Amino acid sequence: MDFEILGAIRDIETIAAERALRQLRRLRRRYGGAHWRKRKGLATVRLSSGAVRQAEVHWYEAHGIGRREIKIKFPLLD
Repeated sequence: MDFEILGAIRDIETIAAERALRQLRRLRRRYGGAHWRKRKGLATVRLSSGAVRQAEVHWYEAHGIGRREIKIKFPLLD
């Protein structure tokens, strides 16, 4: 991960769940079978350069497994 999430992620929404996920097969093979969801939210992140920005982050999440593969999709201008 080339960034660090500072504080809590807010305004969380589910983008897709189960069969709507393109990566469902890979997620189940890698992390285990569970009810997978792709989610998004807003967070304050510290980039590898040291800059602190607001960004939209996306990740996969499953009950009992937690958040996996968090990535920045849209850095927001301050």
